[in-house]
Amino acid sequence: MFVTVAVMRDSLRAARVATFAYFILCGTVMGAWVVNIPAIEERVGISHATLGGLLVLLGLGAFMGMQVAGRLTDALGARVVVPAAGVLCSAALVLPGVSSRPWALAGALLVFGFCNGCLDVSMNAHAVHVEQAYGRPVMSAFHATFSVGGVLAALVGAATASSGLGPAAGMTAVGALGIVIALASARALLPAAPAVADADSAGEAERASSPAGRGGAGRRIWILAVLALMVMLCEGAANDWSALQLKDVLGASASTAAFAYGTFAAAMTVGRLLADRLVARFGSMPILRHGAATAAVGITIVAVSPWIWAAFAGWALFGLGLSGCVPQLFSAAGHADPAAAGANVSRVAGLGYVGMLAGPAVIGWLTHLVALNHAFVLLTLLCAITAVAAGILRVGSDRTRQTVASDH
Repeated sequence: MFVTVAVMRDSLRAARVATFAYFILCGTVMGAWVVNIPAIEERVGISHATLGGLLVLLGLGAFMGMQVAGRLTDALGARVVVPAAGVLCSAALVLPGVSSRPWALAGALLVFGFCNGCLDVSMNAHAVHVEQAYGRPVMSAFHATFSVGGVLAALVGAATASSGLGPAAGMTAVGALGIVIALASARALLPAAPAVADADSAGEAERASSPAGRGGAGRRIWILAVLALMVMLCEGAANDWSALQLKDVLGASASTAAFAYGTFAAAMTVGRLLADRLVARFGSMPILRHGAATAAVGITIVAVSPWIWAAFAGWALFGLGLSGCVPQLFSAAGHADPAAAGANVSRVAGLGYVGMLAGPAVIGWLTHLVALNHAFVLLTLLCAITAVAAGILRVGSDRTRQTVASDH
């Protein structure tokens, strides 16, 4: 029996490490696209507004990929879907890197978005299963490693920009490494969702499967999805416009501007490394509420400041505030019904990524009316609304604290 328990513990630890690897992979691949946006925009010869329109296709592809991957993950298991999505996403990264015409970039972003959406939902569904098996909050740590990938991509982007290499070289290298990581980490993934462990969890699952339970859970999932849309629209704006804001509004060099996203991603990493402990102590709801309020302050600084150093500080505060928000929303969706974790996460993540990947188009369109930095006032408003609506997580937050307390 002790041998069996030790084997299960080792298997769970390996699954957690593998999940970290896929989150780093996803963050690095997405970051490799983000930090090369200015160079690709200049090479293809398009305006900010046109770029914003093309980003709609990235969001559309991601949304479609998430809906497909959520159901496939529930049906086939993460061990099948996650590695396949990791390979496809890494390979698809090359496409925008080599596109030289607007129509080619449009098709490349649609394919890349689809593959990225598949990877994002499937790895988050697997992360929910790992969190259930651990019996304590671990979701934010996974999302922290996604941000680590963003920092790595920012460093690669700055290095390639300063050395004179085009985006194709760096994006191809990242894609090749991503394929290796996706294949090497596949065997350690959990084969299926963990079984319901106790009577309380079984009761929750039974209530969720009843008609009344499905209706209440469905409404809660869609509320979570709307909050995810607002939070991830803010995150998407940082991903796609942070470097351009420093370069075009404040006159920073290309290499300096690349570190705007790196600063944001580094702050996200620090916040997410701390968030699991804070969730265990205070619950999910305060993390969402105070995080969104902090992000509102940070993006307001970015919008009004004329100094580069203050803009870096604002992006850091923005990232720190947003860092714990998305993991709590995804975790709440996945725990609502463990048997349908993939489908529920796909709904929340799907609508969220409509904001993250299509939302930057809204910022692009707003630049027709106001300056880029003034368009960020919209993000302040969305963060404030999220802070007010964070009470939706109160019940889940209390349950998380009770679970952690019982473990200790």
